[in-house]
Amino acid sequence: MALSPTAAQRRIIDAADPATGRLRGTPAQLAALVKRGLAFRHPRPPHDHFLTPAGHRIREAADTPEAVAGPAEAPAAPDTGGVFAARVGGEEAAPGDTGPARLREVRGAWQGLLELRRMTHPDGSTDRPCAWERSHLVRAAALALEAAGHRPAGPGGDDGYRVRATPQPEAVAVYEPDGGALRGCAATLERAGWQVGEHTEPRTRTRYLLASPRKV
Repeated sequence: MALSPTAAQRRIIDAADPATGRLRGTPAQLAALVKRGLAFRHPRPPHDHFLTPAGHRIREAADTPEAVAGPAEAPAAPDTGGVFAARVGGEEAAPGDTGPARLREVRGAWQGLLELRRMTHPDGSTDRPCAWERSHLVRAAALALEAAGHRPAGPGGDDGYRVRATPQPEAVAVYEPDGGALRGCAATLERAGWQVGEHTEPRTRTRYLLASPRKV
């Protein structure tokens, strides 16, 4: 889980390059940010440090009125498994998990994830999932859906998407009772770099999507 940064670390985060998230600081300062899940060290020379989606969210939060109110823990991005989490469907929405504030969080997390793709793919591409997404399949697929405006199902089983793990390696199942919305989810995931196929459960005849991160 991402830890809230110290005041000194916030200054480093706030000073990050606004376009790339590149950080400047001493090796100890940068290592501390990595440990907190707010930065990562690029695997290629010169091994610069960049904000993770969690770091981007904290940087963005510093510019909002909520950030002035006090040192409450900032929403973390999905790469750290922190406070922010894309809604997979079926969970109870937490206070503040709806409305414009939630929309800003989701969009910020998605932009951070695209930046993570760009910085971790050797060719700098953003059109296919990165290593974090392959190790957090359900959350990654849910973020792509929520960021595109799809509505997650509520705890009462109302209409909306549900993303669930499957026994198959690198594959998630996406359920949506409305056929048109299910096809919309498929189109969104394909645009986000996932391979998607529509299937039917043999016993219940429920239609669902099987989605896997595209590799090339």
